[in-house]
This record gives sequence, structure tokens and C-alpha cells, in this order.
Amino acid sequence: MITTFEDLEVWKLSRELRDKIYKLTENFPKSEEYNLKSQLRAAVTSVTANIAEGFGRFYYQENIQFCRQARGSLFEIVDHLIASNDEGYLTKIECEELKSFTYRVIKVLNGYIASIKKQKELPNNQISQ
Repeated sequence: MITTFEDLEVWKLSRELRDKIYKLTENFPKSEEYNLKSQLRAAVTSVTANIAEGFGRFYYQENIQFCRQARGSLFEIVDHLIASNDEGYLTKIECEELKSFTYRVIKVLNGYIASIKKQKELPNNQISQ
């Protein structure tokens, strides 16, 4: 049963992605402190935060909107990973593994959005769990 955003599989996966990104960016050069490093960290932090905030909203449509913001941040992460690889801060293998994990989170998030839409369409907006 889901009682808090921490129970959501998509939030758990996003948290894991955040941990991976934070660890990985610790090795970025000092010159990237306020560029790719901070942009990657901000984007990945916004994913978990938007999922959490959306869960706390009263209306289904608001939750969906926050999930869409999270999805946008996930695509931003993919772009930053590519740039990090282009600059030589990540190996090709590191980049591909993180991109693959990020796309997995996107798929799970899309499934979560679809389930919210289904709940919205239930009679009297009854939540099915």
C-alpha cells in the first residue's frame, strides 16, 4: 500500500539515480563546480522533489504536472550526461549506464503518470490501490 511518496517505486529509483549522480560528480574538475556539476545535481534533485511535491497535491492534475516537470528534468540529465562525456568527465561506459538508468526512471515515471490518469477517471475519484 502506498501511504507516502517514499513508497513510490519511481521515487525510490529517482533517489537511487540522485545518489549515483552525486557520487559521480564528486570527481568532476573544480572548473565545473558551477557548471555541469551543479546543473546535474540540481536536475536530479528536482526529480525527487517534484515527485514528492506532486504526491502531496490534492488534485490529480497537479500531481501529473509535477510529474511532467520531473520528466523534463530527467531528459535534462541525459543531455548533461552526454555533455559530461563529450568533455571527458565520464567514460563512454559510465555515460551509457547512467543514461540507461535514467531512461528506466522515465519509463517508470510514465507508468506512474498513466496510473494517476486512471485514478482521476474513476467514479467519484476513488483511489484504487
